[in-house]
Amino acid sequence: MRTFAQSLEKYAELAVSVGANVQKGQNVVIKAPVDAGPLVRLVTEKAYLRGARQVYFNWTDDGLDHLRLMHASMEEISVYPQWKAQYLENLVRGGAACIDIRTTGIGVTDGIDSAKVAADQDAYWKALHTYYDFRMSDRVSWTILIYPSTEWAKKMFPGKIRESAINDLWSEIFNFTRVNQPDPVAAWKMHLANLEEKKSVLNQKKFRKLHYKGPGTDLEISFDAQYHWDGGASETTDGVTFVANMPTEEVYTLPSKTGINGTVRSTRPLVYAGTLIEGIELTFKDGRITQLHADAGEEVLRQIVETDEGAHYLGEVALVANDSPISASGKVFYTTLFDENASCHLAIGKAYPTCLDGGTEMTREELNAHGANDSLVHVDFMIGSGELDIDGQKEDGSWEPVFRQGLWAF
Repeated sequence: MRTFAQSLEKYAELAVSVGANVQKGQNVVIKAPVDAGPLVRLVTEKAYLRGARQVYFNWTDDGLDHLRLMHASMEEISVYPQWKAQYLENLVRGGAACIDIRTTGIGVTDGIDSAKVAADQDAYWKALHTYYDFRMSDRVSWTILIYPSTEWAKKMFPGKIRESAINDLWSEIFNFTRVNQPDPVAAWKMHLANLEEKKSVLNQKKFRKLHYKGPGTDLEISFDAQYHWDGGASETTDGVTFVANMPTEEVYTLPSKTGINGTVRSTRPLVYAGTLIEGIELTFKDGRITQLHADAGEEVLRQIVETDEGAHYLGEVALVANDSPISASGKVFYTTLFDENASCHLAIGKAYPTCLDGGTEMTREELNAHGANDSLVHVDFMIGSGELDIDGQKEDGSWEPVFRQGLWAF
């Protein structure tokens, strides 16, 4: 039985060696909340031990963000610091590995005018568009992992004292990221091999369409002829393998931008910029969102969709079995990193060019011609459950089961 300190060290090692797969002589940029200092120091040490040239830091703090949104003028909120955007862009242009350590952001926008929240997000995504384009095109290795905040622990384990709630949350994190396994790196290799098997089957079947049926969902999604499924381990344009999300339970691809028709309803809440959005309902016609509703947080959902023209379309289709470890826990985690790996999901906005054959070498015009959506945003929302059925249409027009009652049919 490992001590907490030993488990935290294993977590850091996974982030560096499996997640970002830091290479000798490579720069590393760590984005993290100030509360995650103990983990950041371990990650930094592991990176240097693997031969990193320099480790750079991009610190965040939910409390300071709340104060800025509360008291700064709309004019100031609408401008992202150009020096900071250039600093991050220069790092990825130079091939830096990116390690993001996140909290859920729950409560950061409580009591804040939604117009300020929208302006802040708009400024952020516009300023960092190139930075995130390098990541989503796999031109650099990157990984995202979670760090528990007090607010999140209280949300997950109400009624427990602070220390007990945080300890319980750490236990979940270590379980889902396989830190609790006797050999976490070996456990990850086995898990990634299992995802590779599912991905391989889907790429062999090469479905032309998927048809989703579930409570509130009757949706058909078409694909371009050059699409393929990704998931598990990714590979940079330089041939370095990495794992973008820790944990990860999904295989994913991009839909044809205009090939989506029907309705879909979310099955898990989405926390976006600190706002809880529940009961999302979207209607699509030729790919475009024509109607939207949310039981809670509808105004923020509408602001997401109105970000730009591309935010009216989908950029990702992801399949996750309902018996994944996170789903099997029976908990909702109020963070996309966990909840998207408990549930099939879709993403509003930007598509991953890596899911098209030759996509990373295509121009924007070529990507558009193959139905790859472009947007400033990429926002996942969860649609999976034990009641979701998915069928795939084969090249000859016949259909076969892909999911039945939330589980793989093959």
